[in-house]
Amino acid sequence: MTEKPLDNISLDMPVQFLKGVGPARAAAFEKLGVKTVADLLEYYPRDWYFAPEPVKIEKVKLNQTVTLVGIVESTDFQYWRKPSYFEAYVNDETGSCRIIWFNSKFLQGKIIPGQKLIVWGKIGQYKHQLQLTNPKFVIVEDDEIAADSFSGPVYPASAELSSGQIKRIVRQSLEKIVELVPEFFDAGFLKKSNLAERQKAFKWLHNPEDESQVEKANRRLKYDELFLMQSALALRRYKVRNFSRAAALECTELIDKRIRKRFPFLLTEDQDKVIGEIVSDLAKTVPMNRLLQGDVGSGKTVVALYAALVAVANKMQVAIMAPTEILAEQHFINIERYLKNSDVKRVLITGGITGEKRKEILDDIQSGDTNIIVGTVALLQEDIQFANLALVIIDEQHKFGVHQRAQLRKDATPHCLVMTATPIPRTLAMTAFGDLDISVVKHSPPGRGQIITRCIQPKDLPKAYEFIRERLKAKKQAYFVYPRIVDSENGEVKAAIAEYENLSKNIFPEFNVGLLHGQMAGDNKQKIMDSFRKGKIHCLVSTVLIEVGIDVPNATIMVIEGADRFGLAQLHQLRGRIARSSSKAYCLLVAQTENETAKSRLEIMERSNDGFEIAEHDLKIRGPGELLSSRQHGLPDLKIANIIDDFDLLTLARKDAFELVEKDPMLKSAEHKNIRAELGRKFADSLGLVDVG
Repeated sequence: MTEKPLDNISLDMPVQFLKGVGPARAAAFEKLGVKTVADLLEYYPRDWYFAPEPVKIEKVKLNQTVTLVGIVESTDFQYWRKPSYFEAYVNDETGSCRIIWFNSKFLQGKIIPGQKLIVWGKIGQYKHQLQLTNPKFVIVEDDEIAADSFSGPVYPASAELSSGQIKRIVRQSLEKIVELVPEFFDAGFLKKSNLAERQKAFKWLHNPEDESQVEKANRRLKYDELFLMQSALALRRYKVRNFSRAAALECTELIDKRIRKRFPFLLTEDQDKVIGEIVSDLAKTVPMNRLLQGDVGSGKTVVALYAALVAVANKMQVAIMAPTEILAEQHFINIERYLKNSDVKRVLITGGITGEKRKEILDDIQSGDTNIIVGTVALLQEDIQFANLALVIIDEQHKFGVHQRAQLRKDATPHCLVMTATPIPRTLAMTAFGDLDISVVKHSPPGRGQIITRCIQPKDLPKAYEFIRERLKAKKQAYFVYPRIVDSENGEVKAAIAEYENLSKNIFPEFNVGLLHGQMAGDNKQKIMDSFRKGKIHCLVSTVLIEVGIDVPNATIMVIEGADRFGLAQLHQLRGRIARSSSKAYCLLVAQTENETAKSRLEIMERSNDGFEIAEHDLKIRGPGELLSSRQHGLPDLKIANIIDDFDLLTLARKDAFELVEKDPMLKSAEHKNIRAELGRKFADSLGLVDVG
């Protein structure tokens, strides 16, 4: 297909019709997430460089910042050195220069002999040889060096599209495209907030004259991205609060007294505080939309059951949803324990319940005879009809998408309590959960035993097994957790099935060893867990399937093999399975790694049992990760902003966005039409999130 004249382009036009693209490159762009002209404008550079004009190697002086252009003569990767480095010799017709990049294994195969290379940095010396250390570089794709090769943006590239090709395509159409970009704010607001004009920001980012333009452009476009995300969250919150009605659930002194009698212990100060916040929400017709977060073993389940019983006391139904059947069953076991001899009718629904039994259960739910319904995503199936659903409790919310939450609510708008045992740093709480009110149960109930965590190497396992054998003889139980179900091809990673055989036959033949993993049938899993709970199985070999919700107080030992392959939050969750009683517990992290990030994760696990401290550390190491993926909050992923590095901008953008929605709730005024249109373009399809556009 032919390119369209530049005068006729629009932001929603397919990128294929831009000059220099065409069908083949359009397909390559699509793999990079670029489908339209607007997408191309938001395909941001990963770096910028402003190199001086090139000089010949014979003319350079020590400590001078220079640009060199030459042919790669030879390369080598010194992997046995500490630190390792990639080395190349570049030659022009006047001389040779040694170039090294430390910790750069990725350059193997990328920089090869015969290539023309542009490099720039500060000239040093190594054994009388000129040397550049960790310089920036550009691989010249053809013999001709363009005038702009020494400055400008570097784009994330692919096998089909190099950074230079993307740069040329953007440059050819940039002036015309930028003219189409709408401004969101008036001049007064821009000046007050120290923000560049939006059109200038795009122009400066893709074609800057100097670093100050890059800095100003980055600030403006990061702010816009965060502002639009926060505006979407503010609108979602406004819509739930103003266009939906929930049943008002009263909690009288008598109801409170009756509920507390069900618990054979006094609630903690944290639990009482959070219950007060929830009860206040439930009493209103505005649907509660609250996130209950707390560390492993802090007593969130008791708080959730309290909320459920308030709804039941008001003659309404409650749905409790967990991400796995094992966790759903665990919730049901806890509920049964607390509601023994109670008139409250409760039921556990899983995908395995079929036929006449399922029909009978569904009839009781539809008639309103059943008060508390516990299940997995099976609760989302269309054949389940609630009579008067007033409260939805969702455990481990980050394992569900928002589409699923919306689906559960169906026609009614029940109150919604979302729980997570993954402590969420403030930055994430303002983004992924920005439309929810937040309650925190921070301190565990008294009487919980100490957990001792130790990192050990595989060679130390025989000694560890002897220690574990003594604990098993003392009638304690143990978990053995592996990163895989079956062996990998290279055999580097231990796997659950093979190690189950090893542990049961060779290591602990005198004890009963069980195996649990995700590929087993539901009934099988249930039998294994029942046997483990009853103490018939002494050692349970598993994968991360046991990460959340498993509550076996007698299990006080955990061995996590390949611990360096798990994230911090996951390690903390796993360790939480042995914090269920007053007994001292032991967690052994088995790993052999030279990776500094992995070592850092393991060290903090040894040092701290505080989930919030661990979560902050994890966020710094890994970034927002899956907790901020679009699957969880329904918003497109961030392209340029970073909620950690740009926290101040996030705070400012959130304040401005929520003030805007408070002042003009559905963005109807003419001055906000461009913001409204952009929200429609970005978010109209994600959940029907914002009724704009």
